[in-house]
Amino acid sequence: MTAAEQTTPVHGVPCWVSLMTRDLRATEDFYAAVLGWTFRSGTLGEGFSVAHAGTLPVAGFGQIAPGLPTSVTWTPYFAVTDADVVAARVRERGGTVAVGPIRLGPGRGAVAADREGAGFGFWEGRAPSWSLGRGNALASLELRTSHAFDSAIFYAGIFDWASGEPGGCEVGYAYAQDAVVVRQGGRTVATLRGGGDAASRDPRLRPRWHVRFLVDDVATVAEAARGAGGTVSPPVDSPSPADGTESVISDHGGGIFTVCSHPVPGVPGPAG
Repeated sequence: MTAAEQTTPVHGVPCWVSLMTRDLRATEDFYAAVLGWTFRSGTLGEGFSVAHAGTLPVAGFGQIAPGLPTSVTWTPYFAVTDADVVAARVRERGGTVAVGPIRLGPGRGAVAADREGAGFGFWEGRAPSWSLGRGNALASLELRTSHAFDSAIFYAGIFDWASGEPGGCEVGYAYAQDAVVVRQGGRTVATLRGGGDAASRDPRLRPRWHVRFLVDDVATVAEAARGAGGTVSPPVDSPSPADGTESVISDHGGGIFTVCSHPVPGVPGPAG
């Protein structure tokens, strides 16, 4: 990916998602079969690739080093202007920083977890031209947590949400959805919702960031996932009244993601 294909995203907004996996080539085959993605070499070197929907970048994929006790998981990254400052804020507020900040290609990144163990990353520097909910990116990003308001305070403190800076993120409450909603430029960039269970042994129920990809037909994608060796939950109504059905899928290596149908015509969602 060339420098011309990269931008400097707004501080505090989601700027990328990635999946670390134990078998990169087999994982590429899974997502190619299920979501129709193609893969190209990225800027981070051998063991990394970038998934594309058509010609547009969608997500990053990386190979977990042999013997490294890292879980297979989808991780959202948030843009920051200073990764060291954000890492310090994470620790000050009771979170943990597992990796970094370290130099990676055109920027510096880190992987962290909030107080309930939900994993996320942050990125300082230029990033792929990628915009949440706008065609090439994932449909939405949602945190399921035990305490949505406590989590909103945590993330607002580290990412300067609700700082009042021009062009920055705003935080509000969506009563119809019983969720905290983060917006930037009039569009929703993240939703924080209760319902996570930190004591559960089921990884689908523990607090985590859900990445949700838009598909034409949830049932068709679910069937393709089963055929490719994944496991699939029965389709259910999406939390947002504007969305149709969704299904939680675990890929062949244990990476969990959600697919959702196109918004229902004429039904308004949260702004954006």
